Amino acid sequence: MRYVTVTDVGRRFAVLLDEAQREPVAIRRRSRAVAVTLSIEEYDRLRALDVTEFDHFCDRVAGKSAARGLTARKLQWLSS
Repeated sequence: MRYVTVTDVGRRFAVLLDEAQREPVAIRRRSRAVAVTLSIEEYDRLRALDVTEFDHFCDRVAGKSAARGLTARKLQWLSS
């Protein structure tokens, strides 16, 4: 993902729109990412993601993590 500043957006908006067709472009304000531009196709794809699909993804990740020995106790230790 490419990063640009708010100033760059103001100066090169047409170029930013072209770049967003190829990959998302993050916009930074005061060195902090505040927004992302992306193609309408990618936006539509993300909006269409089904909650069930996400649940299946989470189940697959949890299964792989458990198979590799990740437990709730280890996860709690990692987050503290």
